[in-house]
Amino acid sequence: MDAAQSQNELTSTIHLGVRGVTDNSPAKTLAELISILDGETKKIVEEILNSDNEKAMLVIARGPQRGSRFLITTDGVTIGRSPESAIFLDDVTVSRSHAQIKSQESGKFLLVDNSSLNGTYLNNNSVESSSLVSGDEIQIGKFHFVFISSAKK
Repeated sequence: MDAAQSQNELTSTIHLGVRGVTDNSPAKTLAELISILDGETKKIVEEILNSDNEKAMLVIARGPQRGSRFLITTDGVTIGRSPESAIFLDDVTVSRSHAQIKSQESGKFLLVDNSSLNGTYLNNNSVESSSLVSGDEIQIGKFHFVFISSAKK
């Protein structure tokens, strides 16, 4: 390829469906989610927010299966494309054993990426392992979850 031809070629990155997060704190994300939930789901969320850190929940806020909710107990959960996963996400953007959420002795929950191909994102940042707080947004493949746990410290 000659020099004139290579100068005319451009490479660009296009981000489709990415939203800004400059104003999105976990508290604001949680408040936005609660405002759009149906009555039964709001009641469940309130129960978890008032619990003693013995359980948490993930709600799919964006992506396939929007509105689906998954209970997380102190046993933790596995997340992946494998049907054996506690949270089964049937999409090629998700690794077979993508991630897991574990309960910690402190009563908090820990998000752990299992060396997945596409990575695990917490509040739009790639993470290998991170503690979770209520209102955190987790992205696994096309799925965007909001993490809900006790508001008690």
